[in-house]
Amino acid sequence: MALNNVNQEQLRTREEFKKEKSQVKQNRDKQTNNAEISELPNKRIRIRLIPIWLRLILLIVFMFVSIVAGAVVGYSVLGGGKAADVFKESTWTHIIDLVNKEK
Repeated sequence: MALNNVNQEQLRTREEFKKEKSQVKQNRDKQTNNAEISELPNKRIRIRLIPIWLRLILLIVFMFVSIVAGAVVGYSVLGGGKAADVFKESTWTHIIDLVNKEK
């Protein structure tokens, strides 16, 4: 008889555990559904302050400015020449001749 009582108690606790588990699962499902529903109206639409086409143009402009600034600094500060000489064609032909080792 003692075994039957123990088995019955174990069955009760198992059934109670299953009920609690199913209730917890139902509560989770309700919470996730409520969270999904509440997220839909609050979803933000992103508006870009700078459009992509303008970003590309700015990238090209900044690259050109940085190349020119690098050439000016390299020729005038590091090379010891005049900054305005960077924009002369003769300077670049001389540099190309030095690179190609033509005299």
